[in-house]
Amino acid sequence: MIDVLYFAWVRERIGVPKEAVDTKASTVMELVEELRSREERYALAFSDLNSMRVAVDQDLTDFDAPLSGAREVAFFPPMTGG
Repeated sequence: MIDVLYFAWVRERIGVPKEAVDTKASTVMELVEELRSREERYALAFSDLNSMRVAVDQDLTDFDAPLSGAREVAFFPPMTGG
């Protein structure tokens, strides 16, 4: 079981800020594929990964990052400076 957190428009499209996901995924991308296949709202939220960032256990990473031992994955739009 892994906690999956959604922020900003990702959360708005999926409809929840956080959920516990029972997954067999070994990478972030495999988790994304599992989520996309759940239902349309996930497919929509994960339709353009170029406009999304990911963190595993609060460390910014790439979609090919391993999930072995991870407790949390967070998805959010890119942050802007200012």
